[in-house]
Amino acid sequence: MIHAENLSKTYRMGEVEVHALRDVNLEIKDGEFVAIIGPSGSGKSTLLNLIGCLDKPTSGAVFIDGTDTASLSENALAEIRREKIGFIFQQFNLIHTLNALENVALPMFFAGVRREARLKKAAEQLVKVGLGDRMYHKPSELSGGQQQRVAIARALSNDPEIIIGDEPTGNVDTEAGDAIMDILEGLNRDEGRTVIIVTHDAEIAARAGRIKRMRDGKVLD
Repeated sequence: MIHAENLSKTYRMGEVEVHALRDVNLEIKDGEFVAIIGPSGSGKSTLLNLIGCLDKPTSGAVFIDGTDTASLSENALAEIRREKIGFIFQQFNLIHTLNALENVALPMFFAGVRREARLKKAAEQLVKVGLGDRMYHKPSELSGGQQQRVAIARALSNDPEIIIGDEPTGNVDTEAGDAIMDILEGLNRDEGRTVIIVTHDAEIAARAGRIKRMRDGKVLD
């Protein structure tokens, strides 16, 4: 499903070039659960952003279902993100003026789904992640673990084939982190979704089906 080929990303900070990724090659098959682990600054999040079409490489390419995403327009990239990829962020990225139901329904609004249908589906996704009794609560009324479960429900709202999590357990306690991993494992095992997470936590990574380690912008085999 996903193939990264000679992937490099360089950022310029004043007169200094920062090589965040260096000739990374990676293949992720349909239905895999892959954890990318490494210390801070190893390039994990940069790689995830390129796989998720949130950024473009300096050189190399990312293929999703055979399509070279580096060659696509911004509109085409947005379409892939909307239809194929669900994102879970460490900081949750919920809109604090909206309740849980409205947060989950928001991506479907941008996809052109009718209001009644998107609210119905948003409610179903919140029930799936164990928040059926919290759907009318705003983020400030939810714990960190509950906010992350809202973020997972939002990631599922457009039925993506790929779930991408950038440190999805990084801002919650151990118990909440285990519950989040239970959900992700279920999405992979029971629904066949491809799940990719980055983490610095070896115990979290060990729950994935495959681990790839990174250091200094390279994937270590």
